[in-house]
Amino acid sequence: MTTALLQTTYFGPIQWYQKLYRYDHCIIEQHDSYQKQTFRNRCVIATANGVQALTVPVEHSDDKMQTKDLRISDHNQWRRVHWNALQSAYSESPFFDYYADDLRPFFEQKYVFLIDFNEAIRQKICELIDIHPYVEYTDSFLLPLTSHPSPLDDYRDVIHAKHPLPDDTFEAKHYWQVFQHKHGFQPNLSILDLLFCMGPESVFYL
Repeated sequence: MTTALLQTTYFGPIQWYQKLYRYDHCIIEQHDSYQKQTFRNRCVIATANGVQALTVPVEHSDDKMQTKDLRISDHNQWRRVHWNALQSAYSESPFFDYYADDLRPFFEQKYVFLIDFNEAIRQKICELIDIHPYVEYTDSFLLPLTSHPSPLDDYRDVIHAKHPLPDDTFEAKHYWQVFQHKHGFQPNLSILDLLFCMGPESVFYL
């Protein structure tokens, strides 16, 4: 059995969902320390002005706070801002209207903990793209796997919003994007970009 070790993500990038699709078993780390500017609470979409990051505000007391304990903040009406940004970016995509009713509730319902919010999103996205991964969460923090032999493939620092590491198993396949005529193809955006642009064919790009 092949196993991937991942961070939790907010509408994670295509690369992250590729791991869910290709591995027999995926473990999501929930005992790591919070870090800013990661996919834990951020996704990246393509807009008329180029790529845009959407960030879920979280309440954290210090940098040692574990991901599982992060609470979502209501700061700056972020739910409305994110949904409006998605509407603006993808209203002309082939499948935005098709999936809107499935996704709008995530921007209306309030979740307390980020980890629960992300897991609900993961389950819905997997349902929409028709993949059925075997997913578990860590019971305690797993030390970096470079320090000891392990059957796990550790992608926690590989799939990173600001400082990604090389991943020989991932190739960003081209697909049609709404604003590619203005900015060219933008690789490895949020899974939402692939879903809204390619619909049921999304799974073939994983």
